[in-house]
Amino acid sequence: MRVEGPVKPGLRVECADGRRLVLMQGAAPVLFARQRATHRGLHYARTGRYVSPLAPLRAERARAVAEFGAPGSTEWRRRWAAHAEAELRGAAAGPLHAGEWLLLPDVHRWFNAVNWPKLLAHDPDRGHLTWFGYGDPEEDARDLLPLRALSAPEAPRVKAYRRQYREGVLPPVFAWWISGLHSPVVLDGHDRVTAVLAEGGRPEVLILSRAVVDPTAVALLSARPVEEYERRVAALEGPLAAARIAHRSRALADELTAIVSGYDRTVAWPFPGGVPAWDAAAAMHVPGWAPDAAR
Repeated sequence: MRVEGPVKPGLRVECADGRRLVLMQGAAPVLFARQRATHRGLHYARTGRYVSPLAPLRAERARAVAEFGAPGSTEWRRRWAAHAEAELRGAAAGPLHAGEWLLLPDVHRWFNAVNWPKLLAHDPDRGHLTWFGYGDPEEDARDLLPLRALSAPEAPRVKAYRRQYREGVLPPVFAWWISGLHSPVVLDGHDRVTAVLAEGGRPEVLILSRAVVDPTAVALLSARPVEEYERRVAALEGPLAAARIAHRSRALADELTAIVSGYDRTVAWPFPGGVPAWDAAAAMHVPGWAPDAAR
C-alpha cells in the first residue's frame, strides 16, 4: 500500500549512539531498548504507556468477517488487512509514514512454534530478547514483543476472546516489524495473543512492514534461487520428473514471493539531545533499569 504522509508518524523509532533505541508514541516513550554489543540480542524496558492505534474490535465484526472464510484463509486475511489499513491510515498515533508498506501474514516463517509458549510464561516489562537462536537464556528466545504487559488468561476481555477463538471467529493479531529490534512488536491484539495461547493455539498474525521497493535489490536476492532452480530442474529425468519439477516450481514461487514481500529497514529518527538525553529519559521513565550493553 502506498502512503503519502506524514513525514514523521506519531508512533516511531528514535535512536541515539551506542545502539540506543526508543519507541515513541507522540511525546510518550513506550519502549526503551539497547542492542547488545555482541549482536546477539537486546535489552528492553516497557513504560506501560502504549495505546493501540486501532479502535477496539467488536464481536459482531469478528463474526461478520468469519462468514467470508475461516481464520487463516486468504479472504479472511484480506478483509482483516483492509480493516487494519483503514484504521492505521486514520490513526494519529500509528506508525505509517510516507512510502510503500506491506500488511501480510508470516510469509517469512518468522514465528517458531516452540517459542510461542514462552511468551505467555515469560514476558517481563524489563527483559531481554535473544537473536539468531542463541538462547541465552532459553526463555528469552521469543519471536514477538508485546508493547504492554499481557493480561491474565482469566481477565474478562481475554475470556471473551477465548470464547471467540473456540467459536472460530477471533480476529488476527496486528504486528509491526521493527528492524532495529529484529522483531515484530504487537500493534494491536495483546489480549488476543493471551487468549489463543491460553487455549493452546497459535495466533494468526498480520505483520506490517515497510516494503522493499529497490528493483536492483530484489533482482540480486532472486538471482541465486532462480539459478539453483534451473540447475536442479535441468538434471531431472525419468517418469517422476514432471512431479518433481512441479514441486520445485512451487518452492521457487514461495521463495520469490518472500523476497518480493521482504521487510525493508525501519526508519529511525534521531532522539533529540542524543545519548545524554536518552539516558536521562530512560532513568526517568524506567528508573533502575541498567541494560548491560556489553553482554
